Amino acid sequence: MLSVTELQTFYGESQALFGMSLEVGEAEVVTLLGRNGMGKTTTINSIMGIVPARHGNIEFRQHDITALASYKVAKLGVGLVPEGRQIFPNLTVRENLQATAANRQKHSNPWDIKRVLQMFPALEQRMSSMGNLLSGGEQQMLAIGRALMTNPVLLILDDATEGLAPLVRREIWECLASIKQQGLSILVVDKNINDLLALANRHYIIEKGAVVWSGDSTDLQQDPQLRERYLGV
Repeated sequence: MLSVTELQTFYGESQALFGMSLEVGEAEVVTLLGRNGMGKTTTINSIMGIVPARHGNIEFRQHDITALASYKVAKLGVGLVPEGRQIFPNLTVRENLQATAANRQKHSNPWDIKRVLQMFPALEQRMSSMGNLLSGGEQQMLAIGRALMTNPVLLILDDATEGLAPLVRREIWECLASIKQQGLSILVVDKNINDLLALANRHYIIEKGAVVWSGDSTDLQQDPQLRERYLGV
């Protein structure tokens, strides 16, 4: 579904990605792992066209999206839950969801407000609340719901549970597991390794803007030295 090949991305003259490559298949959950500042968010932003790559290639469902604007990438079926949530603070929960509603891929059972509220019932009592009045957990649920309202075929989450209370984190992981079972492909960045091991099919570890290891959950779980070397604080 998604293929990233030898990506090089710069901020001005400062290079952030050095030949970044990864793949996400149909109905697959893939993670990007690594310490802060290693290029995870830059990789996502390059895929989305927010920070254009200077070299390399990005293909999504046989479309070359390397130089596409972000809104065109989104129209092809990529939904983004950005770092920091970035919900619309002066819109209500309902308006946040309505703002992105679309079914460009012609899904037979599309995501709508009713289906999002079934996934995140905590939002139902907050439908008239402004985005900036929500708790961090509610904002993250709304950010995921807003991305689902675009009816993507690939959902990308940057820092899926960062800064959330343990009970809220658990709810987010349960929701992502449910979304996976429904056949949606997911690319996720997060620091909660144990939760990612249970959810994901494959993992990529990034160090200084390039992949230094890739493998499945069994491989990663059985190699504590690898986790300590690249993921330990």
